[in-house]
Amino acid sequence: MARHLITSAIPYINGIKHLGNLVGSQLPADLYARYLRGRGHEVLFLCATDEHGTPAELAAAKAGKPVAEYCAEMHAVQAEIARGFRLSFDHFGRSSSAQNHALTQHFALRLAEAGLIREVIERQMYSVADGRFLPDRYIEGTCPNCGYDSARGDQCDNCTKQLDPVDLINPRSVISGSTDLELRETKHLYLRQSDMRAALSDWIDSKTDWPVLTTSIARKWLDDGDGLQDRGITRDLHWGVPAQFPGAPWTGMDGKVFYVWFDAPIEYIACAKEMTDAQGRPDADWERWWRTDKGAADVTYTQFMGKDNVPFHTLSFPVTILGSGEPWKLVDYIKSFNYLNYDGGQFSTSRGRGVFMDQALSILPADYWRWWLLSHAPESADSEFTWENFQASVNKDLADVLGNLISRVTKFCRSKFGEALPPGGPELPVGPEFVADLTERVRAYESHMEAMEVRKAAAELRAIWVAGNEYLQAAAPWSAVKTDPEAAASMIRMAFNLIRVYCILSRPFIPDAAASTMAALHCDDWAWPDDVAAALTRLPAGHAFTTPDVLFRKITDEERAEWQTRFAGRRD
Repeated sequence: MARHLITSAIPYINGIKHLGNLVGSQLPADLYARYLRGRGHEVLFLCATDEHGTPAELAAAKAGKPVAEYCAEMHAVQAEIARGFRLSFDHFGRSSSAQNHALTQHFALRLAEAGLIREVIERQMYSVADGRFLPDRYIEGTCPNCGYDSARGDQCDNCTKQLDPVDLINPRSVISGSTDLELRETKHLYLRQSDMRAALSDWIDSKTDWPVLTTSIARKWLDDGDGLQDRGITRDLHWGVPAQFPGAPWTGMDGKVFYVWFDAPIEYIACAKEMTDAQGRPDADWERWWRTDKGAADVTYTQFMGKDNVPFHTLSFPVTILGSGEPWKLVDYIKSFNYLNYDGGQFSTSRGRGVFMDQALSILPADYWRWWLLSHAPESADSEFTWENFQASVNKDLADVLGNLISRVTKFCRSKFGEALPPGGPELPVGPEFVADLTERVRAYESHMEAMEVRKAAAELRAIWVAGNEYLQAAAPWSAVKTDPEAAASMIRMAFNLIRVYCILSRPFIPDAAASTMAALHCDDWAWPDDVAAALTRLPAGHAFTTPDVLFRKITDEERAEWQTRFAGRRD
């Protein structure tokens, strides 16, 4: 049994996320965590809400609530939606926790002691109309690198180049749209990322198994122009981790907080302490996952995220970890994703365009969405959600292939033999070729899952479902029962065992369907089919079952058309 630490990029607190956010981090991370648990490994799967920064303050003000109250309410909303999608976090934490405040300040102190933090008097954008300094993300303008006209003050989403607000052409306030901006002096702390450039470069070079998407983005930030730049890690805000704290080796930072991208990744670690604190367990129980001097040396740490988060996880957060000089666990593998677009355009909250997570669950159960999103995950390129494709995938893959197999087998058995597996005929009614082919497919599925090749794993799983249907068609127990009922009984027993195998293999993708089908089989043996031949005889003659309800219903053309209209939003 191996030990696996898995984190998903933590979603921002201000609002409910869309399906593209889900498939870009949390859902594939859950898939991998469920698979590893199914193989018997020890897994710690962590996520949290990212609660600091100006967006939280503005969203709270818009809602007419204190920011702490707003964040608490939205955390509860996001946690409930995560449960709805069956995201199997071991803990879903909060970056505003006392644990993250303490750990963020601890890292800042260690970095200062290592000479990696410097104080800078800088001139920062101040909005006269808004009466406040503007954080990077609340200044927009034209990117000087690619010309994109909605680049943010910290990064261009179009070309991913790291920016500072003063780099933007024709900057404006996101809050008011005002262009009445002026530079005023303010003091901030900077992380000396440039001093760590060589160490980061060597570390990234050592990750030869990382996706090209991940390493290419990291390399662009490391090498473009003047290379990796020092980064401001404080902001003129009130909501966040205070930058002035007892023991801090600087003064004059009152009324400032640490930049959200400094404290948010630290929440991955703090989240584990939140979990053990809540359970009344000792610190050793979370440190064994995060401190290599306290048991984490044998942990494999995998991060899941969208491509826009890659620079912070390959550069800024590793600077924090490496620069601290302490034996914290560094990430072993970063699985990054491209974007999921919506029906010829982009998801848009402001335009009401696209399906958001709460809306999705109000339409159909989680498994329908999990299957489509994972089988169309934007791994090597951006992918696109269309209602036609969604309908076809649900109806063909889930209803016609998997659901139909389970329905035909269970209903036929009940009709001809009753609700117990019938005796008679050979123990295994297939030759070695069938077993060898199925074994080869299961091993291929395992290989794809272990490599986090999400779409390939989904395709192989579907092929395994298809193999079962092809066997049934060829064996035709409904015909055999008329002339050789014992042979038909043997075929049906193996078909039931195939269904059990399908439940085990499918659980990472469609956990509710797998669980309900196993319940109908009156079986709680989720042992992985390492020996496929043995798995095909696991449920013996006489084993009782209950005929399940329809596993997956088909989406009608009328429903598809109605949903397509409802979520089209307004087009500019």
